[in-house]
Amino acid sequence: MANVVLFDETGGPEVLRLAEMSLPAPGQGQVQVRIDAIGLNRADTLFRAGGYYYQPTLPASRLGSEAAGVVEAVGPEVTRFAPGDAVSVLLIGTGMSEDGIYADRAVVREDAVLSRPAGMDAPTGAAVWMSCLTAYGALIEVGRARPGDHVLITAASSSVGTAAIQIAGQIGAVPIAVTRTEAKAEQLVRTGAAHVIATDHDDLADRVKDITGGEGARIVFDSIGGPGLTRLAQLVARDGTLIVYGWLDPRPAPLPMNWPLNVHGYGVHHVIQDPDRTRRAHAFITAGLRTGALAPVIDRTFDLSAIADAHRHMEANGQVGKVIVTVRH
Repeated sequence: MANVVLFDETGGPEVLRLAEMSLPAPGQGQVQVRIDAIGLNRADTLFRAGGYYYQPTLPASRLGSEAAGVVEAVGPEVTRFAPGDAVSVLLIGTGMSEDGIYADRAVVREDAVLSRPAGMDAPTGAAVWMSCLTAYGALIEVGRARPGDHVLITAASSSVGTAAIQIAGQIGAVPIAVTRTEAKAEQLVRTGAAHVIATDHDDLADRVKDITGGEGARIVFDSIGGPGLTRLAQLVARDGTLIVYGWLDPRPAPLPMNWPLNVHGYGVHHVIQDPDRTRRAHAFITAGLRTGALAPVIDRTFDLSAIADAHRHMEANGQVGKVIVTVRH
């Protein structure tokens, strides 16, 4: 049996409930994992509220795509894992309604399981992969960031934002963190931001011009979209790249006409669905973890029984880094 988070209608965090469900034995190419920690992603809250790019299957929809734990059993033809292995789980390209891993145990595909480095605890293992893969793919594979490049990162206090700050720093680029208030500025600097722009206090365009000597940022990495995208596009250096990976503002996002920039709509599938990009991403991220250049920022942890409170905390937008849910066994 497994304790699983379900919801029967879209809405606020109050629609989430814990239920006991039978757990099938792992089949061919499947792994049973005892879940010890769950990483929350913005997609989870959007999915629960009915605002994601696909809709949940109701009632009794599942939720979640990132976790860490220990292998308990493996199915036929599983060769890479054995019971007792410490792992992370990353479900991409599968429907959360059926396969979501907000649970204390889950059966998942072998290709959704990653070995967890020795010494890495479960909360860190649940915090690293989605954020770092998303930021790596955007900045390195798409943006081709180079040492000295100015990289402007909106929603910089998010888990992807903090990962982007560290990845930009890892290659010698100049991460410019954009946040709404000055309250998070000190923590963003500790995370590795070379500059912090608080939009409630600073004029974004003026500050970017000052920092970049009037040239603009070679990469702008945005998760917000909406009408503000017009202003961001004007802050991209000539022949630079605007990468949009989220839509926190669902309103139309117009772009200026005849602006000399590259625009890329980005998702982590860009990396995951290409074996060569996946191999490079894994090597880059594990090297960063080994040297300490990458250190996932964990904002706060909640118990699985308080999953609704964890969603409320994320939606309050006060966090810096990843919100984690731990599971007691």
